[in-house]
Amino acid sequence: MRARKRFGQHFLEAPWVEKVVRAIDPKPDQVFIEIGPGTGALTRPLAARAKSVAAFEIDRDLAGELRTAPIPNLTVVEGDFLTASAESVESAIRNPQAAIRVAGNLPYNAASPILFKLAELHAAGVTVADATLMLQREVAERLVSKPGTKEYGVLSVLLQHVADVELLLKLPAGAFRPAPKVSSALVRLRFHAPDPPVTNPAAFAALVQAVFTRRRKTLANALQAYRGREPADVAARLAGAGLDGRRRPETLTVAEFARLSDFFDR
Repeated sequence: MRARKRFGQHFLEAPWVEKVVRAIDPKPDQVFIEIGPGTGALTRPLAARAKSVAAFEIDRDLAGELRTAPIPNLTVVEGDFLTASAESVESAIRNPQAAIRVAGNLPYNAASPILFKLAELHAAGVTVADATLMLQREVAERLVSKPGTKEYGVLSVLLQHVADVELLLKLPAGAFRPAPKVSSALVRLRFHAPDPPVTNPAAFAALVQAVFTRRRKTLANALQAYRGREPADVAARLAGAGLDGRRRPETLTVAEFARLSDFFDR
């Protein structure tokens, strides 16, 4: 099958499939969702080792090919995973009581939205245990980055707030056909309840996004543009949260962002 640019398709080459499957480590009693199965390079070994696989494929031609494959424990769902509801995901795995593992070779242009979609499903009560995903290496490095680094930003804070993230494997461009212009990496996210919890998750996300658009400013200055706060109000809320307004946004830990959000949401 020819890769389609509009879907961001880059198919994993056979020599790398076994390395990725070993890193995923599927077990016979586990159920999987695969996002973007493509030609089924990862689908087949996953299905051979796991209890079942539900594969979400946006490309109708590839979905059709997979449906005709002799894989009895495979369910193919044609459509965009980003539009899937919690109910449709649970229906696809045929076992709503099972903890779901997720795997996939994500298109670079949709990787971040898919990561947030998985976090959203977990928050909605879908039992997403973990997700082992191939991403652009730059995105993977942002996911695992620490405060004070240039990679640390919105993606780092919001996903580290709800998941433990581990970089498992680096893949060169030549691991895919057609070869992309960038390198990739395999990461694992283990989802959990927000840590620490926040009073208003939407306000927390909005605050993080707002201050990182002004990451070169001091925290006090960056926050003045958030909800039109006056300097005196910003200073009072920073003091209440125990934070120095002279710090840069990228130096705050996830816990400090959570504390700041709760003070600003009052």
